[in-house]
Amino acid sequence: MSYYLLGETFLPCGPEDLKDPEGRKYVAVLTSPEWRSERDRFDMGIELEPDAADIHNTKAEVNFDSLTGTFLIPDRDDIQGKDSRFAFALDEKGVVFIDDSGKAEQMIDVIRRTKRWRQPSLERFLYDFLEQIVDRDLTIMERYEEELNRIEDGILSSKGQGDPARVNEIRSDIRKLLVHYEQIIDMTQELEENENGFFSEENLRYIHLFMNLMARRHDTAVSLRDYTMQVRDLYNAQLEVKQNRIMTLLTVITTIFMPLTLLTGWYGMNFRYMPELGWRFGYPAVALVAVAIIAFCLYLFKKKKWL
Repeated sequence: MSYYLLGETFLPCGPEDLKDPEGRKYVAVLTSPEWRSERDRFDMGIELEPDAADIHNTKAEVNFDSLTGTFLIPDRDDIQGKDSRFAFALDEKGVVFIDDSGKAEQMIDVIRRTKRWRQPSLERFLYDFLEQIVDRDLTIMERYEEELNRIEDGILSSKGQGDPARVNEIRSDIRKLLVHYEQIIDMTQELEENENGFFSEENLRYIHLFMNLMARRHDTAVSLRDYTMQVRDLYNAQLEVKQNRIMTLLTVITTIFMPLTLLTGWYGMNFRYMPELGWRFGYPAVALVAVAIIAFCLYLFKKKKWL
């Protein structure tokens, strides 16, 4: 378990220091067993029994004298892989994370090493904590966009090579991020409502700032999802063009050889009194007629721009 008071940075403390005489807010990180043994210390009046197996989304719920919720955070290195799951509870005195995965402690450690606050507050900490969740997302989406650009160039190249399977993988990742963003936005709206008055009106600006940040991330993800659909449609269109070219070529070949088939069938009857059978120049004449038919068909198709 870890306990901190919010000063210029995180100030490690013991559980007996949570009721700070200077009114500083606290942040605590406990495992599920530690929470069950220590929850009376926080005096939140709730019977929260977090179980990672029961955490299926990111959300916040307003209670009589506390605000509780859960986090379901996709792994940014493997978005379709295993998610990090933990719960939280907060009131006007501070916030407790109930986490068996170590994700919350990891995020707090990053904030400890990178942040200094002139005006420390619970709201500012929540902004930095939530920002940690989506901090890498813009870079990830830029990388996806560059990859889609390369796939699109490959589709439009003379070789017409593309990777529709990879496009579908990117689309699945973006779709999962969009669901994640929508859940975070819903949770942030609950914080913004400030129904229990845990946040000061002055510091609610941090919640507003994060809402604006999430709106931009969401819009970027929507644009990228639409781009994946455009690339997929482009691949299908190019595939149809190739198929049409093949069908056109086969049609032209079939059309050229149809009169030749008629010609060979006609002279393959071998009737006894067919005049050409005894003619010395019958075979060369038929060959010349066949060549003339082929030349005429090719000229006609070129003129009609079918070739």
